[in-house]
Amino acid sequence: MARRPAAGRRTLSVRWLRYGYRLPLLLGHLLVDLPLVLLLLTPLTAGIELRGEPLGHRAIRLWQGGLMRIFGFRLRRAGTPLPGPAVFVANHVSWLDIVALHSQRMMGFVAKREIAGWPLVGWMAGRGETIFHQRGSTESLGGVLHAMLARLRAGRSVGVFPEGRTRDGREVGPFHARIFLAAVEAGVPVQPVALRYGADGQAQTQIAFRPGESFPGNFLRLLGEPARSAEVHFLEPIAPGAADGRRRIAELARARIVAAMARRD
Repeated sequence: MARRPAAGRRTLSVRWLRYGYRLPLLLGHLLVDLPLVLLLLTPLTAGIELRGEPLGHRAIRLWQGGLMRIFGFRLRRAGTPLPGPAVFVANHVSWLDIVALHSQRMMGFVAKREIAGWPLVGWMAGRGETIFHQRGSTESLGGVLHAMLARLRAGRSVGVFPEGRTRDGREVGPFHARIFLAAVEAGVPVQPVALRYGADGQAQTQIAFRPGESFPGNFLRLLGEPARSAEVHFLEPIAPGAADGRRRIAELARARIVAAMARRD
């Protein structure tokens, strides 16, 4: 029987070492930190703010940031997220994108309905005001746009992945323009956000789902991956009326994200 090369055995040993200390941290984050977050999301704390931010929102951000650190990510933020109602649009590589964005700014995401059934991430997405969308359904998209518009007019923000699905991390796909209609109708700014994993975004393909890889499989694989940086770049926003319609907004937002992804620090 062929023996595993020494380098392969060392890599496997280091991976199991990471599992050895990250799994207990993850369990503590779920069994201790998460109940504390839930306590801060009750109606009793709804009116409490900390530095102008609702206490519940701050708790969710801190919990999501803690989850990123447990997975070995060193979070770095560039730029400043817009205050008030806005539509944040980002490139989409992984389920981690929602966690990374939530660690920096509270926003209700538009996400595929399947995420609602994912362990942990789906539950937290629901608590984070996610709007779930059935892909391929025109009726569902209409409901999503209606919900987005209502939230924006109520002074809350929404996060969107205009590519419509995760990709392999090699490129930023085309942006669907229709999802920008809510921003146009509500008259709120759109802020592009570039998500880069690893130095200069070189770990995008490692973070992305592999062909045929399930969410639990990806979750466990990433839990054993080496420590990396996770960069959240809040880019120049597109002001209401600054672009001629939703299609032009989509083009501008994508161009700014592509340029930020290509940048070398």
